[in-house]
Amino acid sequence: MAIYRTNATRRLAALALCAGLGISGLGIGAATAQQADNSPVRIGVLTDMSGLFADISGPGAVTAVKMAVDDFGGKVLGRPIEVLSADHQNKADVGVSLAREWIDEKNVAMLADLMNSSVALGVMELTKAKDRIAIVNGASTSVITNEKCTPNSIHYTWDTYALARGTANAVVKRGKKKWAILQADFAYGHQLANDSRRFVEAAGGKVVSDIKHPINTSDFSSFLLQAQSSGADVIALANGGADTINAIKSAAEFGIGRDGKQQVVGLAINLNDTRALGLANAQGLLLTEAWYWDLNDETRAFAKRFQEKFGKMPTSTQAGDYSSTMHYLKAVAAAGTLDAQTVMAKMREMPIDDFFAKGGKIRIDGRMVHDMYLAEVKKPADSKGPWDFYTILETIPGDQAFRPLSESACPLVKK
Repeated sequence: MAIYRTNATRRLAALALCAGLGISGLGIGAATAQQADNSPVRIGVLTDMSGLFADISGPGAVTAVKMAVDDFGGKVLGRPIEVLSADHQNKADVGVSLAREWIDEKNVAMLADLMNSSVALGVMELTKAKDRIAIVNGASTSVITNEKCTPNSIHYTWDTYALARGTANAVVKRGKKKWAILQADFAYGHQLANDSRRFVEAAGGKVVSDIKHPINTSDFSSFLLQAQSSGADVIALANGGADTINAIKSAAEFGIGRDGKQQVVGLAINLNDTRALGLANAQGLLLTEAWYWDLNDETRAFAKRFQEKFGKMPTSTQAGDYSSTMHYLKAVAAAGTLDAQTVMAKMREMPIDDFFAKGGKIRIDGRMVHDMYLAEVKKPADSKGPWDFYTILETIPGDQAFRPLSESACPLVKK
């Protein structure tokens, strides 16, 4: 018996030593796993905080994501949720570097907003390689869910296909068939121009002039004079943010559009662009939007809460940041894991029914399909308040607004 007790004691001592060295799966490994389960679930909001797109998403995107986290309860899987944010300066290399640092050093699970198409495309490739999730709201190039789609990315709010389809169809149907397109010379501008050309021609129109301008241009005079002299009925702006605002203000200074011969069309105008322009300059503009704060009681309720926190009404991008973050957190809770592919599958499985979208659905290519809206900017006399800018002319059903899978070049789509 004495020998048995001595051997048993030795075996227990050896097991204890192995556990202390982390050799046993029940020792340090288990303790580390338990500790990891208590670490924060981190979401990184990568956006333009100070440049030409800052009013579209920027600090407001951070506010929207934080609101979603707070409304969700601040925890998921029993772990606190932490929101990080950074300014990518509209530089793809800066954005990818920040995202890599967040993933490698902060264990960020989901990258949000991703304003600027070049930044979004770079971060999407990184999240694919690192098996994390990228939810794009700010950027809008339609290649995100077409040839550049990934199994780890979602395009939530809008894209150039839907923007071009809504506005081009409406303008050509109103008899404006000859188009000059003034496009920002980077990925987003090129794709918006290409998508617009497709829909103009499909509706029976023609692009007679295609003019590129550098991003963040302050003087549009030479570009607008080129477009004006082209003989086009429409001068379409395939740009965004401050570039769109500056171009429309310059057009007004030149009197373009005032004589009825030419119409200036913004292919991607958001709420804060309209506010910056003022209704006197923007009145009569046709535009396509993904969401508007004054659609119904639910949209107004969210907008009021956002305005109380941020001081402005939310843009469609900021509303999308809230909705997509909430959808992500619900999917994580339902999946019971942060594993990217499991969560992505759950996000595609679960419909989106909230103030942003009714019956929204995430397809295999990552496109969140929802209704879009054709709107016209009100005349100053017709506006009933400081944010009452649009008359909704048409609801474009989601299955008509976005590129059908039958036309998709996404490698995830089975033909």
